[in-house]
Amino acid sequence: MKAAVASENGLVVRDVAQPQPKPTEVLVRVRAAGLNRADLSAARGAFHPGHGTAGNPIGLEWAGEVVEAGGEAKGFRAGDRVMGSGIGGYAEYAVSDFGRTLPIPDGMSYEQAATLPVALYTMHDALITHGRLTPGDAVLIQGASTGVGLMGLQIAKLKGAGFVIGSSTNAERRAKLKDFGADLAVDTKDADWPEQVLKATGGKGVNVIVDQISGSVANGNMQACALLARIVNVGRLGGAKAEFNFDLHALKRIDYIGVTFRTRTVEEVREISRRMYEDIWDAVTSGKLHLPIDRTFPLDEAPAAHAHMRANAHFGKIALVM
Repeated sequence: MKAAVASENGLVVRDVAQPQPKPTEVLVRVRAAGLNRADLSAARGAFHPGHGTAGNPIGLEWAGEVVEAGGEAKGFRAGDRVMGSGIGGYAEYAVSDFGRTLPIPDGMSYEQAATLPVALYTMHDALITHGRLTPGDAVLIQGASTGVGLMGLQIAKLKGAGFVIGSSTNAERRAKLKDFGADLAVDTKDADWPEQVLKATGGKGVNVIVDQISGSVANGNMQACALLARIVNVGRLGGAKAEFNFDLHALKRIDYIGVTFRTRTVEEVREISRRMYEDIWDAVTSGKLHLPIDRTFPLDEAPAAHAHMRANAHFGKIALVM
């Protein structure tokens, strides 16, 4: 089968062996795959265990039709339209654990479906499970113009957040955040952005921050927090290391929570999927939760798709089509 694989020179497209499903897995004929920031590192053989190993396909999410379901992968049969996540989505065929495989709602395209799994899992887990979002809470999504960020804005509104703030350093993208639920958009290049957040929340600060930026905004986040706020660190696009104001952290009694899928077990990810599905899947099927597709590329042009993502000029998701 044709696939985009990791190599010492970055992403290359070549023929590789078709994967075979384990008893708990579903084999899918891939029609579209969503791009994620982690894929850029994986293309060089880094980041996710097994994701980006030299010579193997990369890609964390995809959509297509079931070809075969393992004996323990209950609820799926050949021909089902599904979206899945795992490792190896930049390929004509991919396998996903049954607990990470979801039905594609009627009327949804493969391209749309391929953009959803990572964003849904990441933001529901961050906002609801770890952020403990309750109706009326003020929420800040750092890096809100990414696909995952846009999903965070929407889930926060859906679950009753009282005031939702998104950040982006691009003026054009900031202007679009209101269409996805943001009551305020801030530019973290402005030195006074924490003061803007405090003013917008009547001086109280935000109750929940989902942070995809980290390093460069770590102390600003705490300045913008309310007492007993929760900061959930899901990404480090602004740096993995920075100075940290421990006194401010203690004074505001902030819960600072780090999460990643890299050290989660299969069982833990199944539980994340189950919680998301039970809580918000109706909003997915109705179209309330959706993501814009910035651009699509054929599989043969996967390196160009990565270049487009690396240029950081997109809004929403980028997808490969097979």
